[in-house]
Amino acid sequence: MNIHRYTTPDKASEAVANFVVEVAQKSIQEREKFTVALSGGSSPKPLYNLLASDRFRDQISWKKTYIFWGDERFVPPDDPENNARMARETLLDHVPVPSNQIFPIPTDGRPQEAAERYASTIASVFDDTAGFPRFDLILLGLGENGHTASLFPHTTVLEEHKKWTDTIYLDDKDQSRITLTAPVINQAKNIAFLVFGEKKANILSKVIEGPRNPQQWPAQLISPSSGSLHWYIDEAAGRELLNY
Repeated sequence: MNIHRYTTPDKASEAVANFVVEVAQKSIQEREKFTVALSGGSSPKPLYNLLASDRFRDQISWKKTYIFWGDERFVPPDDPENNARMARETLLDHVPVPSNQIFPIPTDGRPQEAAERYASTIASVFDDTAGFPRFDLILLGLGENGHTASLFPHTTVLEEHKKWTDTIYLDDKDQSRITLTAPVINQAKNIAFLVFGEKKANILSKVIEGPRNPQQWPAQLISPSSGSLHWYIDEAAGRELLNY
């Protein structure tokens, strides 16, 4: 586990942008392909704006880049809460990635059937589908309740060991979500959490330094077997960490 700590979210986002470029260039050099699963929420917005900027845009071969998402709210594509919409507006509409290499999570029909469709879409891009797909990079956030992607506390998806994708229903929000499962996330070659702000300080310290309790703090499930795990945090989010 690698903890990267910066004074501000902007400086942390700049570091993540450099990391994305590094992983993209290495992946394309090795396999002529870069596969990345994007995160939703507010934390990655500065990162996406940076990647779309003149400074970073031309450092990635977007024609060899394949875009996925780690999770999605089951809302229409034009809904303000839709993760893919946010990524389009901040990044994808501003870089020359081919439209047929952008794979938003479907949010039509029944949630479980849509999740199964997304697993099939992932399989169509990855060469080896005997086990779990291995993304070059997965970006993640951390919720104040310890969730990441749509792996929420005390939900059945936390016990999933075979499916690539699954659904959950959040009673308090009256909303279904589709998510990559923990085994798929843990197969990634590189995983990067983006965690900013003092509101995340307490949960960040519990996830990283607290006793293991993934049912309560699902982000603890993310522990890649052979990939690298990176936490990009600002000073406010890291203020309760004792050893980092």
